[in-house]
Amino acid sequence: RLKKVRHIQMNENKSFEESINRLDEIVRSLEKGDAPLSESLKLFEEGTGLISNCDKLLSEAEQTVVKLKKGADGEPVELPFEDVE
Repeated sequence: RLKKVRHIQMNENKSFEESINRLDEIVRSLEKGDAPLSESLKLFEEGTGLISNCDKLLSEAEQTVVKLKKGADGEPVELPFEDVE
């Protein structure tokens, strides 16, 4: 159980791009099918942690996206992403 927590913490320090690249490596390794079952399970576990990290990073990014819209005075106004029509 401690190993799983450590994997998750390590994954949280990775950028989105690093996580995607590592996921790609894991998928290629698992698709080969030549790793022992125990190693495949470790890779799968690492991959699920990376997916969680990517989801978290994408959610954070979505919350910061804004659209500039012209206000009544002609100046740009920032609106939260979810308010954009």
